[in-house]
Amino acid sequence: MPEIVVPDNLKSAVTHAHRYEPELNATYRELARHYRVAVIPARAARPRDKAKAEAGVQLVERWILARIRNRTFFSLAELNCAIGALLVELNNRPFKKLPGSRASVFAAIDRPALKALPSVPFEYADWKKVRVHIDYHIEFARHYYSVPHALVGKELDARVSATTVELFHRGMRVASHIRSRRAGGFSTCPEHMPASHREYAKWTPERLREWAERIGPASACVISAILAARRHPQQGFRSALGVLRLGKLYGNDRLEAVCQRAHALHITSFKSIESMLKNNLDRSALVDELGTRQLPLVHENIRGPEYYH
Repeated sequence: MPEIVVPDNLKSAVTHAHRYEPELNATYRELARHYRVAVIPARAARPRDKAKAEAGVQLVERWILARIRNRTFFSLAELNCAIGALLVELNNRPFKKLPGSRASVFAAIDRPALKALPSVPFEYADWKKVRVHIDYHIEFARHYYSVPHALVGKELDARVSATTVELFHRGMRVASHIRSRRAGGFSTCPEHMPASHREYAKWTPERLREWAERIGPASACVISAILAARRHPQQGFRSALGVLRLGKLYGNDRLEAVCQRAHALHITSFKSIESMLKNNLDRSALVDELGTRQLPLVHENIRGPEYYH
């Protein structure tokens, strides 16, 4: 590895360009730290800061890409083999005005100055700002990971690799989980759960049930079923709150009617209950004891005999 890298101000390297203190992309900064490389971005609108790199790109375009532009390749291995052969030829071409070639100058000057690579390769990870919900979980890729309950409402930095999810608060790691790709699932550490609900006393299961009982008995049954369906009741807070807040959008009467249907069909999903309200299923009849659906005799979409006459 070299001592210093001078990148352009592309977004994957520099998040915010600045003449004196540019802000590096978190993943790019982590890569530089792993390989012990100093990153000094080129100044904006100063092409001379990276003139040699630009000239090298132009040279490769002319002597490699232009020579294979009319060829068809059927695999990356075949393309890399063709580029590799042309690259060796390009590096061994003698300079026109200087002694030697690019390969000989690299072996004499650059190679002795390079540092050895680390023994462990770099592990790529994404960084993202996340906020802790009232159930002391954060969401990433539709999966929920727990953090200490004292951080409810705080903004955290999430570092997500192919195998782990790490969460940081003000630069300190507060939680670490094995990454899960199960949509809608929860990764909860028991030590993250509070001994009591001091931090979010207003969001206890009892308070949610009392709220639901004010809407109706069917709503209370559905909320109880949602909380009971999770390994920890706190994991159902998010779905329960979503169902209860549907009453503000559609009205408590319609929500109670839909909850009667959901309770009869053993539905404990917020998305299903919301879909039932959107499709006005609260206004249609339930399946009777014989298993047949009670349909209205007259419907605006049913064509009468006068239509076919």
